[in-house]
Amino acid sequence: MKEIKSIVKAYEAALQNGEVSALATVVKVDGSSYRRPGARMLVTENGQLTGAISGGCLEGDALKKAQMVIFSEKSMLVTYDTTDEDDAKFGVGLGCNGIIHILIEPILPDAENNPIALLKQCLENREEKVIVTFFDTQNKRAIQTGTCMLLSEDRLITNSNLDSVQKPSIQFAQEKAKSVLSQRQSLILPVDPANTLQAFVEFISAPVQLVVVGAGNDVIPLTQIASVMGWDLILVDGRSDYATKSRFPMASQLLLGKASEVLPQLQPDRRTAVLLMTHNFNYDLAVMIELHPYVFPYLGVLGPRKKLEKLIENLEKEGIQLSPEDMQRIYGPMGLNLGAESPEEIALSIVSEVTAVLSEQEPIHLRSKPGPIHTDENLQN
Repeated sequence: MKEIKSIVKAYEAALQNGEVSALATVVKVDGSSYRRPGARMLVTENGQLTGAISGGCLEGDALKKAQMVIFSEKSMLVTYDTTDEDDAKFGVGLGCNGIIHILIEPILPDAENNPIALLKQCLENREEKVIVTFFDTQNKRAIQTGTCMLLSEDRLITNSNLDSVQKPSIQFAQEKAKSVLSQRQSLILPVDPANTLQAFVEFISAPVQLVVVGAGNDVIPLTQIASVMGWDLILVDGRSDYATKSRFPMASQLLLGKASEVLPQLQPDRRTAVLLMTHNFNYDLAVMIELHPYVFPYLGVLGPRKKLEKLIENLEKEGIQLSPEDMQRIYGPMGLNLGAESPEEIALSIVSEVTAVLSEQEPIHLRSKPGPIHTDENLQN
């Protein structure tokens, strides 16, 4: 989501400067690649790049292709075969072993619901959405349909690019988009009987919403890392001299007051993590009381295990009996075992754990993982 935010911001800046842009999107990968389907890069006519489609090895050539697209105002599909041992044609050793299909589209400002406009819709709220992009690997020289459809729970937005697609293919893609939205897993699949036209049906989740309760000095490095990750940060504290915009400029919201006063303003969802970092037992207890039942996936408690045990005892005294599902969502002491000592290292261990939990992954060394780093089980027909 951070990449989408950066691309939309860069596009709007280019538009104000009178510059035309093109959008490059990884739509399919066969084998290994540094970036996976859904990676994007905006290219302006003066050569400014925002986002990335590889580890840096494809950007130079893609820049040239994108400027051709800007000039011609016609989309194209470019395929890079990194299984070829002769990497010299790209000027670098790619270090990958896959075939990467990249769609490059001109962004016409006057075109209603152009690809950037659809991406911008993804940033409007915390609703989950699906973006559909059509491409044809068998006819790469033909003008590509491209990014043309956005589906959310209550609306469908399309653009004129769909005019080139047969109605049965559109209907099929719409049905698959509904399935992707409900199952929350992207798909790449053919949408016509000849299996030439394909659709990248991409699930777009909301950004991580990080609610940090506490505004001490040890929270500062954590919020800085969360900002780099592109997470939406909400800071909660009862001390007006601690929870300030000057100390936490990256926070989207600063909520000041007692837990009972500020927590009703929160709307936690399946992409929300709440961190208790007040160093104040009574405030932490009040937060746990106000937020129960814990419908969000991560509640982290800073401090030793005994602190959490005491919090749970006090919850029971208040008549709150935690269910097994509640206990599954509580992480205390929070953070991964990284040998962290400094506030910065502790922040890294906490952010790493939140990432793993929200991604539903068990943290291991990648060298210990059998098979490829990325699995494309969710991109099968």
